[in-house]
Amino acid sequence: MQSLYNSLIYFSQPVISIAGKFSPKLKEFSDGRKGLFPRLEKLLQPGSQYIWIHAASLGEFEMAVPVLKMLKTEYPSEKIIVSFFSPSGYNNKRKHDLVDIFTYLPLDSKYNAQKFIELIKPKMAFFIKYDFWPNFLIGLKNRNIPTYLVSGVFRENQSFFKFYGKWIIKSLQAFDHFFVQNEESADLLKKIGFENTTVAGDTRFDRVAAQITQDNRIEFIENFKANKVLTVFGSSWPEDEKVFIDYINKNPEQKFLIAPHEIKAEKIQNLSDNIKQPVLKFTEMDKANIEDFNVFILDTIGYLGRAYSYADIAYVGGAAGSTGLHNILEPATFGIPIIIGSNYDKFPEAARLRQLAGLFSVKNSEEFDEIMDKFISNPNFRKKSGMIAGHFINSNTGATRLLESYLKAEKE
Repeated sequence: MQSLYNSLIYFSQPVISIAGKFSPKLKEFSDGRKGLFPRLEKLLQPGSQYIWIHAASLGEFEMAVPVLKMLKTEYPSEKIIVSFFSPSGYNNKRKHDLVDIFTYLPLDSKYNAQKFIELIKPKMAFFIKYDFWPNFLIGLKNRNIPTYLVSGVFRENQSFFKFYGKWIIKSLQAFDHFFVQNEESADLLKKIGFENTTVAGDTRFDRVAAQITQDNRIEFIENFKANKVLTVFGSSWPEDEKVFIDYINKNPEQKFLIAPHEIKAEKIQNLSDNIKQPVLKFTEMDKANIEDFNVFILDTIGYLGRAYSYADIAYVGGAAGSTGLHNILEPATFGIPIIIGSNYDKFPEAARLRQLAGLFSVKNSEEFDEIMDKFISNPNFRKKSGMIAGHFINSNTGATRLLESYLKAEKE
């Protein structure tokens, strides 16, 4: 199986390059890795020691932020290098105060893994949540580089727990310690022989809990809200829009802020065309008095996390279709009730918060209208649900602190 895997990786490189001619996303994936090693070599500073963090995409990077802050404090002389697998992560985070170098992760061939590790010579390595690449992990193990999994999640349907996945289990031996999110993950690891685990929780809770202590003011959203009830729709997709557009069109007395996941011009225009209320886009904000509009489309990035601080109700996108639920913890930290679609099986935090009644799942526009009407007509119910969401965040922080304690003990 290992030989088959390596063959597939080897032949996938030219295939992806050719497929990129027909797919913009694959072209971006392929082009971003061209000249990767010479580019990385120029960025590395001779004599510096590096700590390597790997995040599959943007969401995993956000999980890594509390860890990055901790590492900067505990290892002030070391530099931080962050690798991404996906273009969406790399393109959105090319600069960050806590990171010295951003790079794509090369495809997981034996040659690429060996070359990458030899170049950066990491003092230690951290993988966030998942994205296990056997050749990279084996390379780290062969060089005795301390390696840790942070906020890991394991499920029975993963290849590690199938009859054909025994060879991949060997790559997990690279991890000196597994910091996992839940008991289920620890139990699964134990079944395949790994007891070096700590159920630490999810570092995203640490990340979002810190947000509430920051300056979250956004003057234009404050002016737009104008003391009315505001619902913020975060990271919405067309499938989500089908759920909530009718409600927006029927309720001119409320305010609605929509932050679509994709901000391509044609998609923004389609969204705008379907809204029958006065609608203003961020990119056209200078042309009008923002208070005169009922709907504001945030067709830019960088504001959503703070925008939730103005919300009375939040709808988080992704679960109305098959793209995957986006971050429910960002609005929860501000103590507001949350609505999502019905496809959230792979998001245990959503299931837990729904059980507590801080989050509500809807299958269609009728169910969305029903819960919104209840929130609007019963402010006490809305506030109680929001308090539950806020408490949920506060009671689940501490994953980064456990990792920090472990690393301190290792240094002693």
